[in-house]
Amino acid sequence: MKRISTYMPNDDYQYRMRMQEWKMGDLQAKIGEQTRVRELRDDPLAAAHSTRFQSKITRLTRFSDNIETVQSDHRIAEGYISSANNIILRVRELAIQGANDTYSKQDKAYMAEEVDQLLNELVEISNAENGNGTVIFGGDKNKGLAFRAEEGMVPGASGRRITSVEYLGTINRQLAEVSNKSYVNIDFPGNRVFWAEQQQIFSSADAGGYRVLKDSSIRIDGEDIPLNAGDNIHSIAAKINKADISVKAGIDPVTNSLILKTTTPHQLWLEDGKGGSILKDLGVVSPNAGGPPSNIHMDARVSGGSLFDMVIRLRDDLYAGNTIDIGGKALKGIDMAHNNMLSELSRLGAEDERLQTVYERIAYEIPNIQQMNSNAVDLDFAEAITELKMMERTQQATLQTAAKVLKPTLLDYLR
Repeated sequence: MKRISTYMPNDDYQYRMRMQEWKMGDLQAKIGEQTRVRELRDDPLAAAHSTRFQSKITRLTRFSDNIETVQSDHRIAEGYISSANNIILRVRELAIQGANDTYSKQDKAYMAEEVDQLLNELVEISNAENGNGTVIFGGDKNKGLAFRAEEGMVPGASGRRITSVEYLGTINRQLAEVSNKSYVNIDFPGNRVFWAEQQQIFSSADAGGYRVLKDSSIRIDGEDIPLNAGDNIHSIAAKINKADISVKAGIDPVTNSLILKTTTPHQLWLEDGKGGSILKDLGVVSPNAGGPPSNIHMDARVSGGSLFDMVIRLRDDLYAGNTIDIGGKALKGIDMAHNNMLSELSRLGAEDERLQTVYERIAYEIPNIQQMNSNAVDLDFAEAITELKMMERTQQATLQTAAKVLKPTLLDYLR
């Protein structure tokens, strides 16, 4: 039996109208999302470029946030270091006064009292915390004390006074990325900031016939120095000197023992590598002690002290009335501590200047990349709205035409 009518015109009209409705819906969604690339198939090349642009913007924003955080921490640390520096200047004034014989022993004892109070304030500053409660001068140690003060009796003083100050922090480096593969230090190890003299360690062990038994390493100031089986003391010293650390090694010509000396004022941080015992064998590190810095062998001679050692020495000399020592070793130690503190302030200022330059460059770069991303994927609103209006009119005309062409008749019910 042959059909009188067919669904083909109706199906064709419905398909065309649904396609038109889908295009209108897609364009409305693009207008709502303010982009012409909702899916990769819309424009694969523009989508790829946009992905790279957005990734770059995200990284630059992270760098900018890192810089703001580092600058904030640096300014807090700078404030405390500046306070410590002002204290050192006052201590130096007292040392110069105490080195004058016109003052009596009692007068010098009064000066010692002030120096003792300033020493307590220096210890407080060394244990300062930043806004989030993190210890500033403890390396990557976040909580607790960076320095621990030991108290005892001091000749000429009444009551217990600070007799030594021990560093409890770490020297582990904390880095912040402020540009692509460019990092800055964000830590302030107290055994550098609050140090005065270059430290030296003289081992007492004769290393003339020493040989490394197996491949191993030593760690000095956090830097791994690999050593090979058969290396003698001269090879060990040479490898230490070639390492990227502020430490030089030498051999005592009389005792054939190892000598380590810092080239900048800081406390040496010594330990054997995993499974090794070279520094222990050389009499530098104690075999029974824990980790650095309190693991130096008891028979080794150590020289070079911290800022606290210099202030304690000055205070004790003032109590004792030792005019020559006050104007000699004590004053020299204070001057060295002052110079080191100024070096730290200079480093902070230089880093802050660099960070500010990078921050300004990033602030200029981000809008440019945002504009490039906008050019790649943003929608032209005027063009899109005009197109949408044309689609609406076309859709309306299509519906009107379909209503005239597809009028139902009696034959539609007899099929």
